[in-house]
Amino acid sequence: MLVITRHRVAQIDLPNWLLEAKASLAPLATQPGCISAEIGLATDEPDLVSVVTRWEGVGAYRRALSNFEVKMHSIPFLSTAVDESTAYELIHRNMQGEQTDFSPARAFDADEIGLGNAASENVKDRLGN
Repeated sequence: MLVITRHRVAQIDLPNWLLEAKASLAPLATQPGCISAEIGLATDEPDLVSVVTRWEGVGAYRRALSNFEVKMHSIPFLSTAVDESTAYELIHRNMQGEQTDFSPARAFDADEIGLGNAASENVKDRLGN
């Protein structure tokens, strides 16, 4: 699992922001299941900074968020990010030519299927409708 937050930081504020970011990410990065926590600068937008954490899975990430130190230090910092989706399930990895596909926990048709049409088109007929 990847968690990606993007932050707008004026260049003049970047040194202090980085100190805060490193201190805020430390409790999160030490949680079981955290593979890495990284900070990157955009190459074409000098005020855009990303924070990327990699996790063994969604369960490890969710458990980490309930840790007291993470709640006190990491979450307030991460909440200053640009308001957009941040958590991503890995569905494909190509690492040095070795390709791995992963099955997502969320179905690709999750937004299309609802009550009454989840099993098949014959559901209504079997229910007498």
